[in-house]
Amino acid sequence: MLRRFINHIVTSIKGEMFELDAKIPLGYLFAFFWGKAWMCFWGMVKLRRIKRVFVHYSSTIKCPDYIQTSNNLSIDRKCHIDALSTNGIVFGCNVSIGKYTTIECTGSLKALGYGLKVGNCVGLGTHGFFGCAGGVEIGDDTIFGNFVSLHSENHNYHDRNIPIRLQGVTRKGIKIGKDCWIGSKATILDGSIIGDGCIVAAGAVVRGVIPPYSIVGGVPAKILKSRI
Repeated sequence: MLRRFINHIVTSIKGEMFELDAKIPLGYLFAFFWGKAWMCFWGMVKLRRIKRVFVHYSSTIKCPDYIQTSNNLSIDRKCHIDALSTNGIVFGCNVSIGKYTTIECTGSLKALGYGLKVGNCVGLGTHGFFGCAGGVEIGDDTIFGNFVSLHSENHNYHDRNIPIRLQGVTRKGIKIGKDCWIGSKATILDGSIIGDGCIVAAGAVVRGVIPPYSIVGGVPAKILKSRI
């Protein structure tokens, strides 16, 4: 009876079918939902709004007024999110952010970055780094493995008479389509456009345009096969 009640409530909240594994102990479920209740409280405190958002108390959120949220945003423990940027951060519905993830929207106070836009039902894995100074867009239903990093700006280095750190940066931005799977420890560099339905293999380094429904891997990443 309790499991059916939980399945019904979670299905209603998430807007998609949900069913608990019958082997999960009731004690585990109680602890999980008690933790979620506290995260909901801290979400209202840290984001300063009355919405269904779940934030672990140990996570840091800077410039919460620059963040737009829909319902069911979940931010796990020890995350660091700095939304300072011209466009801020936009989270769709049912977005989850794994523990120890960093989202930085501005790399330098000399020039604000562009920010981050995340679609619906997106899962960002643990220990990720999202550098969003050049702008990052992530489509609906895309999932990320652990230790994935995105770098949406690039240092200039053409003048050997000037230190690289003083030559400024270029920003092309990163766009990732819908229904993609980004494997663990993948690195996505500035200027990358990943089409809908792509799979990026674990450890791949992506730069450039990846056609929709491609499977890519390697350093640098190359097309291994097509899902079409």
